[in-house]
Amino acid sequence: MADPRFSILLPTHNRPAVLRLAIASVLAQTRPDWELLVVGDGCTDDTAVLMAGYNDPRIRWFDLPKGPGFGYGNRNLALRQAKGELIAFLGHDNLYFRDHLDRMDAMFATDQTMFAYSRPLYIDDDGVIVPFCVNLALTRPRQEFMKMNNVLPATPIVHRRQCLDQVGYWDETMNVEGDWDMWKRIFTAFPRGIRLQRLATCLHFRASWRRAKVWAPPPFAYLRALHQNAVWYPKPFDLKLDSDGKLPQAQVWEKMQAEPENFVARLRHNCDLLQDHLAWSATMDANFL
Repeated sequence: MADPRFSILLPTHNRPAVLRLAIASVLAQTRPDWELLVVGDGCTDDTAVLMAGYNDPRIRWFDLPKGPGFGYGNRNLALRQAKGELIAFLGHDNLYFRDHLDRMDAMFATDQTMFAYSRPLYIDDDGVIVPFCVNLALTRPRQEFMKMNNVLPATPIVHRRQCLDQVGYWDETMNVEGDWDMWKRIFTAFPRGIRLQRLATCLHFRASWRRAKVWAPPPFAYLRALHQNAVWYPKPFDLKLDSDGKLPQAQVWEKMQAEPENFVARLRHNCDLLQDHLAWSATMDANFL
């Protein structure tokens, strides 16, 4: 059996309800050449029972004791067994669109590309979807990223397994921000090897441990306020989730399944509309014309 193109790292800790949906979004991918490394970081609930129910040789379950901090050592253990040429990431709270792996694979058509990311797309607890415009080929955003703030969640990111050989694995001595540390090391080692997939390919939800008001990069609050106050903000970004205790991920997954093509196409169209409007407003406000 040939090695997979993608190894997907999916760390989890006691969230089987959302983990089930994250895995479903992998199983729904338009390409089959992946392996899924589900890394249980000291799970004490019925996550192992959930994982035992999958009869797919591409899904590998690592039931490990709780590691320090976010369990970076456990992630490294799984990554050292990865067979794919490309390493992808999926938070157990998050969802891939059906073409995530296909769209990201296209970024690696040349050997020069070492690291790629798609447009981050956040969704808050109320169902408001907020796209984040970040192009790290530009000087100011890249300086901000390298020195001040991590503006890239892990789920939109794919990098070559070769990066691990050159810059090392996740720093197991860190309690937090191990992802940011890893991305910066890759950026330093391969400054010309970074590519942006301008389309959104996944949805990033608030992790259960993050406070509701400060869970995303600083621009999120500004864009969320625009959604509330600007008449021109594309209202189809508001999914109007029910507040009946049903998980946001479950509600969004149902909408995605009901309209698998139209749902994503509408989101991507409105991402373009919002970015174009912000660019127009910035240009006019600066009196460039």
